This record gives sequence, C-alpha cells and structure tokens, in this order.
Amino acid sequence: MAINFKRHLPTPEEIIKEYPASDRVKQIKAERDKEIADVFTGKSDRFILVIGPCSADKEEPVLDYISRLIPIQQQVKDKIIIIPRIYTNKPRTTGEGYKGMIHQPNPNKSEDMLEGLINVRKLHLHAIEQTGFTCADEMLYPENDRYLCDLLSYVAVGARSVEDQQHRLTASGLDIPVGMKNPTSGTLSVMLNSIRAAQAKHTFIYRGWEVTTDGNPLAHAILRGAVNKHGQTLPNYHYEDLRLLYELYSQMYLENMAVIVDTNHSNSGKKYLEQIRIAKEILHSRRHSNDIKSFVKGLMIESYIEDGSQGTEDTVYGKSITDPCLGFEKTEKLIYDLADKL
Repeated sequence: MAINFKRHLPTPEEIIKEYPASDRVKQIKAERDKEIADVFTGKSDRFILVIGPCSADKEEPVLDYISRLIPIQQQVKDKIIIIPRIYTNKPRTTGEGYKGMIHQPNPNKSEDMLEGLINVRKLHLHAIEQTGFTCADEMLYPENDRYLCDLLSYVAVGARSVEDQQHRLTASGLDIPVGMKNPTSGTLSVMLNSIRAAQAKHTFIYRGWEVTTDGNPLAHAILRGAVNKHGQTLPNYHYEDLRLLYELYSQMYLENMAVIVDTNHSNSGKKYLEQIRIAKEILHSRRHSNDIKSFVKGLMIESYIEDGSQGTEDTVYGKSITDPCLGFEKTEKLIYDLADKL
C-alpha cells in the first residue's frame, strides 16, 4: 500500500481532556461568540477585523502580537470587533514548503504531527487565557476541527478547499461564523453554492461516525481575489464587485447575507502594503450604498509584528515566514483610521 501508517494519534476527545478549557475560557468564548454572531445576523452594526499573521509559526511572537491588540480593541470596541488570526495550517499550491504548526511545531525541525496537534491547542488556549481574545483558524483539514472547535470563534474555508464536499458538510455542523472563500478561479457561483451547502442540514461520515448536522446560518462569503489562466491576479474588492456579489447573493435567498473582504492574497497581488489602501476603499464603498454597508461585515488583513516576510530560518522575530504581512506599527494606525471612518 502506498500509504504508510506511522502511528495512531490521540482522538480530539483525548487531547481536549489533557488540555481542557477552563470555565473562564468557556465564558469568554460564549460572550465573544454572541458578539460576533450578532454582527452576522444584523443585530449589531460593529465591524469585524480578522487580523493577524499569514501563518502562526511560533507561540511567543504570535501571543506577543495578539497582546498588542488588547489596548487597540479597548479603544475601538464600540465600532470594531477584532478576531486575531491564529492560522495553524498553511495550504501549499504545489504541496511543498512549510505547512504550518500542525505539521511542524518548529519550522526548522522535521514534521511531528502529535506535537503539532498539542502545541496548536495550547496556543489557542493560551491566547484566550492571556489576552481574552478567541481567535480564527483555517479549516484546512476538516477531520482536525474537533481538536479546536471548543476554542475558535471564526473559521475560514480556503480558496483551494471551498469546492470540497467534506469541508462544506463539516462547516454545516459548526455553530460559529464560517467564511467560504471564492476559489482561485474567482467563480462566485462556487462560493455561493458552498454557502448554501454549509447552511443546509446533512448526514455524512465524519471521523468514522455517521453524523448529522443542523446547518450553519452563519456561513458567509469571503472575497480574496482570483488568478486568471495567465497567472495574473484579479481583484474582486471594488464597488462593482461588491454590488455584483450582493445581487447574486440575494437571488439565492441565503440566510444572513454577509461578506468579509480579504485585503491580501489575489486582491493585493500579495503586495502587503496595498492592504491599507484596499481597506479604506472598501469602507468608501460602504458609505455609497446602504446595501453594501449592511452586506460588508468586515475585513481580513494579514499583519504581524514586522513588515514583509522572510525564509523559514526565522532570523527576525515576529516576521512572517510565509506570505508578507503588514507590520504592527502600520496595523495600529490602520485600525484607528478605519474606526474613524466607520
């Protein structure tokens, strides 16, 4: 057989039992989940910022970064809800390169999935305990969701995963907002169909069980730009793009119409400094239409302590080892500028 079974990993229940969420953590999550859900259901007009490193590489700089968001959140709390990104899986277009903390808890050492699963849970726990933020992660592997489902307040399904049946069905069983990105081709119907699937009830096989789900009314769209057949990036954050998506969305009669706009990836052509301009343009679009204002619930921004990116040798503290990110000094100014414009 081509697949070699290396070792049997602990179940999510076993990992959770060993590293449980305290009553305080559970209370923080319940309160945060309600605040965030109220934005997507229209009960709150606050703005969502899913913000943080392209990929979480090491615990110390990630927690350092998130802790720096605490006083900012306090200042903008009436207008903005910050959801830090702790993305512990990194999709690779070719399958090569650093795949995230679950694979390599230390980017400079060999893969260790057991240590990775433990470290990822500990990182999310420590973030809540030390900063009061519940965070976002990407659902790269649906079967791994159970290791973190009691800690996360936001989940994204990536551009390469959004057509996958297991991702869609798993999303239908979550009770937190799940953002479905447009595929790399940019085809909006694929994204909208994934939202419909995630909002519906299903019966399927999951981790060796026959399971049923109730559907997730908080499933929504994420626009992240596209790539054409020539490899050129095509942004989809302009006013006309938002208007088109609003009209297509309306025709499908989905619950809680909402979109988060990713300011990096193909929207910026991975030119991370463009995120500042793009974020402000999206707020400008919201001011020109009440439909767009109610529809665009927030932004996704890639940000870390230091500007740019570096190799996996990781010589600069708090600098991305994957896609380039906006440094914290510029991030802080951007958040305050956005709050002033909301």
